[in-house]
Amino acid sequence: MRFEMRLAKALILAGALVVAACEDPSQGTGIQVGPGTGSGTGGDEPTGEVKIPDYEDDYSAIAGWANHSKWNLANVHDPSIAYYDGYYYMYCTDASYGNEHLKASTGRHFPGKRSKDLVNWTYVPGPMNDAPAWVADSLNAMRKRMGVPTIEKNKISYGYWAPVVREVNGKLRMYYCIVVNNTIKTGGTSFDGSWTERAFIGMCESDDPANGKWEDKGYITCSSSDKGRDGWKRPNENNWDGYFYYNAIDPTYLVDDPSGKHYLIYGSWHSGFALLEIDPESGKPVNAPLGDPWADSVEDLTARYGIRVGTRTAGSRWQGSEAPEVIYKDGYYYLFMAYDGLDVPYNTRVVRSEKIEGPYYDITGRNFTNGRGDCYPIVTHPYRFNYSHGWVGIAHCCVFPERNGDSWFYSSQGRLPANVGGNAYSNAIMMGHVRRLVWCPASPDEPDNLWPIALPERYAAVPDTEIKKEDLVGSWEHIDLAYKYATQQTSKELVLKADGTMVGALKGTWTYDAAKKWLTFDTGSKKVVVCVEREADWEATPRCATIVYAGTEKSLNSTWWGKKVQ
Repeated sequence: MRFEMRLAKALILAGALVVAACEDPSQGTGIQVGPGTGSGTGGDEPTGEVKIPDYEDDYSAIAGWANHSKWNLANVHDPSIAYYDGYYYMYCTDASYGNEHLKASTGRHFPGKRSKDLVNWTYVPGPMNDAPAWVADSLNAMRKRMGVPTIEKNKISYGYWAPVVREVNGKLRMYYCIVVNNTIKTGGTSFDGSWTERAFIGMCESDDPANGKWEDKGYITCSSSDKGRDGWKRPNENNWDGYFYYNAIDPTYLVDDPSGKHYLIYGSWHSGFALLEIDPESGKPVNAPLGDPWADSVEDLTARYGIRVGTRTAGSRWQGSEAPEVIYKDGYYYLFMAYDGLDVPYNTRVVRSEKIEGPYYDITGRNFTNGRGDCYPIVTHPYRFNYSHGWVGIAHCCVFPERNGDSWFYSSQGRLPANVGGNAYSNAIMMGHVRRLVWCPASPDEPDNLWPIALPERYAAVPDTEIKKEDLVGSWEHIDLAYKYATQQTSKELVLKADGTMVGALKGTWTYDAAKKWLTFDTGSKKVVVCVEREADWEATPRCATIVYAGTEKSLNSTWWGKKVQ
């Protein structure tokens, strides 16, 4: 009890300090910036007044289905976002605190949200109540050809994972994943000396997503193996030599600007990411039908199911990366990916290539296509600012451009750490995060070699007013966001003095280019350029506007995040 009282007092004092320190960038703009209204409903229509949301990160009190209209960005896992008919639409993996979304009468699977401003979101139904019939039919047809017994349809165990949405041909198109959890040998749901069954990727389209009206288009691809038809046998539970080469989950979809071709990039953990060309009209692979999802060699398999464009560790069936997201910008294909397990250690990396098929390189020149070691920069990582629980599990992202603007955005789930507020299940709380990306130089000597980093605070539509050098003088919280497995990196105080020196977490000098919004830290042994932006302080009480930074340096193997607090 004494500890709880001290903690509560510290939070109260911290909140007062930060509130007093928060800046108001609206001065002279005619735009009011303030805390939210407290409704937490996430209305569709902007009010003309910028308000930082005040909904609770711990939404367990409103987690029941009866309160789903109040969820806003609660219950977001593996989001994908596309602009369609005046709204940003977001769809997610089937996951909610207590699985409350399964109580919906319509659109239970792949639940959605929509927003006009990327800040306030309202619920929309997903595309289906049950798995389409083609999944069971395709599964059992394959099982017959493999010589194993078919599975009764009512005994198939399904999982609904990781959709991707894009506007294509005037409709909203979704590629979705349905995982079959039964075993290969007997079709049961407990270990029988074999691997579990495969995942399927299907596709559906809608011209009325607001009302959950979708037309299913059927099978696209499935998990596939290079070990032949009968290579699925597993001698014991400790044998991890996985049967599948490609795991058919976590698709992303790209319309290639230079060529106009359409591509699906998919895969996780097993052997890496596959690139499969798609027919723009039908949405199916251009080389469909793909044939049996097994082959006697990697070469035969990848000729049909897609070439491998990346892997974290060459030769490993468990290479610890998933959820590829590919965008094209200024001559490069940027491939974002999630690293490690999703509960705490999840973090995001990015690599790039001049060709869609690779090779993809990281900021240091490591070849991700050939699996040449861990890749940098770090885009997000578990973290915690002072007087806050912080966030873990921040990955499996979507990346998308602002509609009629110049900004790029990163969205993912963020999980609370365990035992927040005494809740033993708080790590199952998944809040949707939307952050702006900044494009920062790889080093002070390479001003045109720009790489994307997510900002350390979530997006709140704070007005983008000028940031002057004198605005940066004062106290900051600095986080050295170096990779440390399953560990939240915490902040330390950094003071930027008016004379251009700095003390605390960094010692040395600092300079600022107001035109580029680049802040350069010189520690004597290292120079790092970070990008400075206005954002919201989500840890303050009440939340308010502040200034943040994010950046890296190509030999740093880390990202630096910061937030001004005084």
